[in-house]
Amino acid sequence: MVVRGGKRIYGFPIGILMLEARFPRIPGDMGNAGTFSFPVLYRVVQDASPDRVVRHPDAALLDPFVQAARELEAAGVRAITTNCGFLARYQSALAAAVGVPLFTSSLLQVPVVARMLPHGRSVGILTIDAPSLSVDHLRESGITADIPVHIAGMETEDHFTNAIVGDHLELDPERSAREHDTVARRLVGEHPDIGALVLECTNMPPYAHRIQAATGLPVFDIVTLTNWVHASLARRPFEGAL
Repeated sequence: MVVRGGKRIYGFPIGILMLEARFPRIPGDMGNAGTFSFPVLYRVVQDASPDRVVRHPDAALLDPFVQAARELEAAGVRAITTNCGFLARYQSALAAAVGVPLFTSSLLQVPVVARMLPHGRSVGILTIDAPSLSVDHLRESGITADIPVHIAGMETEDHFTNAIVGDHLELDPERSAREHDTVARRLVGEHPDIGALVLECTNMPPYAHRIQAATGLPVFDIVTLTNWVHASLARRPFEGAL
């Protein structure tokens, strides 16, 4: 059997576009390779700080992200994602720039999750900074006006958002978990029609199990989306099938 080359490396099905940050990447975080059961390939976009992407979005960053996505594609990845849900504003532009599937944000799951729910149910969105989550982010994620959503931000608490957006060297996971519990309970308490939650921030998955325990709801995030895409790239024959 003859095989054909052409790529620089092999065995990395998913590429991840990374912000340039130094805050801790605990297990479950998009920036911790141990989060996944398969290899991932990272590419850091220089000068793309959390603040410059979340609170003070800079359109000049689009070209560096495009270049980094193309580098990941050239390296051999078969799908590309990012480690910041706020990059949803560039979903169309980045997806058009490469020849492999590219998904910028966990928010892309919201339309699908909404259609899973019974009539009268809504989707709750937890974000790292609600005032910064704009109509552009929602529109680029396919979240149209007819999709019922309720949004709550972690910026109301003292630690998690400050540590991530402020790019601090220290993070208290237990304190962050308690803050996620608080915000999730508040959101669901204020909007009892919520039938599922989607976590916008790629640093939130470490706390997804706590959020689920606190609310009793299905919880979707960038890890569930990445695992779903990976499953489409790594099909295996069923035992006993042809």
